Amino acid sequence: MNAGFEFIPSGTVTSPNGFSAGATSAGIKKEKSLDLAILASEVPCDAAGLFTRNRIKAAPVVLCQQRLSGSKATGVVVNSGCANACTGEQGLADAEEMAALAAAVVGTAAGQVLVASTGVIGQMLPMERLRAGMKQIALSRDGGHELARAIMTTDTVPKEVAVRVKESGYIISGAAKGAGMIHPDMATFLCFLTTDARVDPGFLQSALQEAADVSFNMVSIDGDTSTNDTLLLLANGLAGNEVISADTGQAQAFQQALEGLCIHLAKAIARDGEGATKMFEVTVQGAPDRAAARQVARTVVSSPLVKAAIYGNDPNWGRLLAAAGRSGVEVVESKIDLHLNNTCLLKAGRPQPFDHAEAVKHLNKTEVTFILDLNLGDGSAVAWGCDLTENYAEINSHYTT
Repeated sequence: MNAGFEFIPSGTVTSPNGFSAGATSAGIKKEKSLDLAILASEVPCDAAGLFTRNRIKAAPVVLCQQRLSGSKATGVVVNSGCANACTGEQGLADAEEMAALAAAVVGTAAGQVLVASTGVIGQMLPMERLRAGMKQIALSRDGGHELARAIMTTDTVPKEVAVRVKESGYIISGAAKGAGMIHPDMATFLCFLTTDARVDPGFLQSALQEAADVSFNMVSIDGDTSTNDTLLLLANGLAGNEVISADTGQAQAFQQALEGLCIHLAKAIARDGEGATKMFEVTVQGAPDRAAARQVARTVVSSPLVKAAIYGNDPNWGRLLAAAGRSGVEVVESKIDLHLNNTCLLKAGRPQPFDHAEAVKHLNKTEVTFILDLNLGDGSAVAWGCDLTENYAEINSHYTT
């Protein structure tokens, strides 16, 4: 994908030096499956984080935001099956206890453990089960695979990846979950990234923000935004490289590797959307600037009508144009070009003759690509979505029952 980094086969969140993880079935979920996990570092890490833009924030989000303010982190504890959101003061106390219990397993101070939860909103954590489950977790270098499974809710597959930066040899890795409540303000989305690189804390945060903006914030499954979105990046420095900061030569290599990894995970989330049968990619180019391109691309992949047309293999390209037109970005109809894969559907605002059967064939693939050229400038952006199916309604019509 990029000459500067390479993907590591079977890579996971514990691939970098000094990281371990473990998981157990604590009985938080209705079904018996892994639902409680810990990620730990041998040494304290510099940490960066991004969180939901929803004004209703779950207790773990509030706690993480407090703890990331100028302090290091040695571990993360996460559960699935209960969001610990809209649970008031008791929810925050439960999140703090959850961190303290995990700290005992890791062997660190409670204040150096971050917390994340995902699941049903408005339910209290079953703390007795959680206390018992925490004692069952054994940390290991291979435990990242268990963590990736433990954070799943309606996900059908675990999402994990690792890359190695060739020149310096350090590793960046991650595990994520997300299949529903996914919108460009992050998602019902948890993602834990790790690296053994030594990175300046300020650059670590800005690099994470930039990587999220071209990856996780460009995915939409259903237009909903969760209360629990949490994206964490931990850097323990055990690779022994010179400190990477914004003004060093290694900054670009780190940024490119981080973005490549995040885009890989973002596309995995889009592929695994609730009830989805295919992923589609929209590249917007020729926009007045990058911000405009992002806005158009996000609007198109978020459109229920576009999603439904893709599900039905219907080359109703007017829906993409209508979405672009309501995006809030200035567009000029007479300048727009639109391609489905290599098939030109619209040129300079004029419909082009195309083979309908061939277009249906393109739409019937598991991955569909569109290029929308506004021909107004140099701005470009890419966004990802999935089709909207009957199964999405089926999954979400009885989520708690």
